[in-house]
This record gives sequence, structure tokens and C-alpha cells, in this order.
Amino acid sequence: MKKLITIFILILMALFFSTNLLFAEAETPQPQAQPEAQPQPKLDTGDTAWMIVATAFVMLMTVPGLALFYGGLAKKKDVLNTIAMSFATYCMVSFLWIAFGYSLAFSGDIGGIIGYLDKAFLSGVKIDSLQGTIPEVLFSVFQLTFAAITVALISGAYIERMKFSAWVLFTILWMSLVYVPVAHWVWGGGFLAKMGALDFAGGTVVHINAGIAALIGVLILGKRKNTLLVPNNLTLVAIGAALLWFGWFGFNAGSAVASNGLAAQAFINTNTATAVAALSWMFTEWSVTKKPTVLGLASGMIAGLVAITPAAGFVNIIGSVVIGAIAGFLCYFSVTSMKPKLGFDDALDVFGIHGVAGIIGAVLTGVFADPSINEAGKGLLYGNPGQLWTQIIAVLVTIVYTSIMTAIIFIVIRIFMKIRVTEEEEIVGLDSSQHSERAYNL
Repeated sequence: MKKLITIFILILMALFFSTNLLFAEAETPQPQAQPEAQPQPKLDTGDTAWMIVATAFVMLMTVPGLALFYGGLAKKKDVLNTIAMSFATYCMVSFLWIAFGYSLAFSGDIGGIIGYLDKAFLSGVKIDSLQGTIPEVLFSVFQLTFAAITVALISGAYIERMKFSAWVLFTILWMSLVYVPVAHWVWGGGFLAKMGALDFAGGTVVHINAGIAALIGVLILGKRKNTLLVPNNLTLVAIGAALLWFGWFGFNAGSAVASNGLAAQAFINTNTATAVAALSWMFTEWSVTKKPTVLGLASGMIAGLVAITPAAGFVNIIGSVVIGAIAGFLCYFSVTSMKPKLGFDDALDVFGIHGVAGIIGAVLTGVFADPSINEAGKGLLYGNPGQLWTQIIAVLVTIVYTSIMTAIIFIVIRIFMKIRVTEEEEIVGLDSSQHSERAYNL
């Protein structure tokens, strides 16, 4: 298994390296007139301090936030395996992102599709190298935390049936072949960025990407023996959800990449949309089932956090209220009505919450983007209907690409190993069958 993973990493790096060389030769720049000298960027200690804090916040979202949230939702016999998927993912992505992910996502642009490998292992990124007003090495770590949580989010759909070794290989391939290109398209100067697609902090890059991968994966994996959602510890779920909300301030406000008014606006938009979505889900559930639940509140919170993510730095406070209200209401029905009717086994509703709310947020950004908040975005309500169409195109491109590549990755993994645990291992529980451990020794 170790040899297999090593071989795959080497193959991926060789392919990326050779592609970079070919395009570099084909795109040798011609001499051009020298532009006027631009002011040199300077390090801002306030921006740097804030971004160090924001990066730590986003790391907190994956471990322990997401790990506890997912772990509390899993069955008692699968808690540790579920937590291990988040922990292992963060560790693997931490290495892969520095090795080649950051360079391919954020170093130059080859045809709008991918970057170069000239910053592999942060080559050439010195202690005084800047990205805007912060150290580039700090910017790279901030982006690392986004890559990590995107892959970790997917695990919630696959739990209680996927072999841990298959998850390890999936993480390597999916981050390399799906997350990195999409991040480049939207944030690294790729073709979606050139089209003018707006995604302040990851509605498309993170949540639609993860939600669609979750849906395709569960369709391939098939259903579990017991598809009921039986949380083993709702206290852990509540703690995990609270940590996610806390960490999300770094996720969204940190995406301003500065300590300024835009970061503050993203902060209040995030809090407002999340609170409204939680209430929207709670009152919808209350009216349907006659009982408001803690799980419903937590789920509504996550739906609001996801939906406001692409819009956080583009909309005003009214936009955040509307986005939150719509997300809480629609995601409730996507989980309680759509999933049962379609019959797929998305264990922890990754598609129903992250995929659906990500689409809602990305599209509504094209409606509510207010140029007085951020001059880079002007939506339908402010006289630019074209922005809504651009948002829809970005959503559709991400859905198609992620669907195809996720399916291909599963096919490749199946060539080398079994993806699902045996029926006996599933019944016993993955804590025991995959890790020889138990979460509770009572």
C-alpha cells in the first residue's frame, strides 16, 4: 500500500512537471514594451497578524471542528474511523499542498487551466516574498487550510462503508486532480476568474466541489446496510458545529486577505446569514414535525455558513439575511424530501447541505452583489444581469468537471484495491475493522 501511494504521487508530479515544461516552451513570451513602474507592495503587520489568526481559525474547522461534528453524527461503532478521515486528510493535504498544490493553483497560468510547478515545495518563496501585503508563505498556508477542509467535507457522505486505505488514495487523487484545478480556475487567475465569476471564500471551489463529489461517490459506493442517521453523541455535534461557526469567521473574513472594512463586512455577513439560516431551518422543522431539534439547528447553521461563503465579501446585510433564510428553508427540504425520493445514501447529507447551499449561495451572489461593498462585484439587482449568468456558468462547469473526475478517480482506485469494507466489517463497525479501536470503553 505504501509503495502504491508513493508511485501515484511520483506519477502525478511527473505528469504535472512535464505538462508545465511543454506549455512553458509553447508559450515563450515575446519582448514587449516595459510598463510604467508600479509601487512595490509593502508588508503590513496588521494584515499579517490578522491572517495568521484567520489561518489558525480555518485549521480549527477541520480538526477538531469537522471531526467532532461528523464523529458525533456517526454510529457509535464508527466514531473513530469518521474522525480519522478528517485528521488524516488534514495531514495528507498539508504535505501535498506544499509539494505541488499551491504552485499549480497559484503560480502563473497555463491556458486558464492550471498553474506552473515553479513554486513546488515553495521553491523561490522567500521569507520576504509578499502576496499583497502579507508574506506569501502565510498566504500559501491559508490556502492549504481551504484545500484540507474541502476534501475532509466529502468524507461525511462516505462514512461507515469505505475502506480507510481507499480513502487515503482518494484524498491524494481528488485533491490533486479536482480541487487544485478548480481553485486555479476561480482564484488563481484561471478561465472562470477571467470570465468574472465571483466566489469570495469558496462557495464554488469548496462547497459545490465537495457536495458534487459526495453525491457521485455515494452513487458508486452504494447504500449501507443501515442507512438510518443515528448520532452517537449530539453533544459532540453541537460542539463541532459551534467550532465550525467560530472557524468560519477566519474562512470568510480572512478571504479579504487584509485587516480592513471588507473583512469586517464579511464577518458580519457570515454571522447574520448563519443565524438566520439556523432559525429558518428550526421554524421550518418545527412547523413540519412539531418539534425543533438540536440537530436541525446545527444543520441550519451549516447551511447558512455554506450559502454566505461565496457572497460574504460582495453583499450587504440585507443580502446576507435573504441568502440565509433561503438556504435554511431549501436545505431542510433537500435533506428531508429530496434525498428519500431519489434514494441515494449520503450518510451525513454533504450534498444536501454543502452542495445545495453552495449552489444557492453562488447563484444568489450574482443577484445581490453590491458594488458599494466590493467594486469587484455588481449583481442583478444593481443593473448587471450578466453577473447572474456568469455565476450559473461557473456552477455548471464545476458540477460537470467534478462529477466526471470523481467518477474516474473511483474507477482508478477500484483497479488497485477494494473500496468498500466487507458486509461483516460494516456490521462490526469500522472503528474495530479498520483501526482495532473503540471510541467508548464503558
